[in-house]
Amino acid sequence: MKAILTACIALAGLPVATTTVLAEVTRETAPASVTTFYDALSAAPGKDVSGLLMQATAPNWVSCGTNDVCLPREQVIAAIAGRHKAIPDLRWEIKEVLKSGNRFIVRGEASGTPAGDFMGVPHGGKSFKLMSIDVHTIEDGKLTRSYHLEDWMGAVRQLSAR
Repeated sequence: MKAILTACIALAGLPVATTTVLAEVTRETAPASVTTFYDALSAAPGKDVSGLLMQATAPNWVSCGTNDVCLPREQVIAAIAGRHKAIPDLRWEIKEVLKSGNRFIVRGEASGTPAGDFMGVPHGGKSFKLMSIDVHTIEDGKLTRSYHLEDWMGAVRQLSAR
């Protein structure tokens, strides 16, 4: 798994030396900004998603879905709120955390049941489960940049399966 995550760091455009040391971190010993971030990704009635994300991230935090497309904190907060409306039981779970310097690589799993049509798939009451890989840079205890990959097409396949 460490080899896969090292490859993900390289694909995210981050420098990787052949001597990069990846240390395994538990959810309990991960920085509070990391665990707070994933708490914010999970939907719950009355949850202050904006407050949690503001707590976990620096004001200049950006979230990058590709090497050249990064969105600022305010846009990401709005997008997550929209995702929670579409998937009111969305749950994001940390499966594994690795550390390299001030970077934390998180293998996560998202699951949920869309409340209506989702990503072109008619509503059918089905649930999905997908894997995510995120590379977070932390400075002064806050996330300053996050690269993320999620298997949303896998979710679409699960939702559209007969």
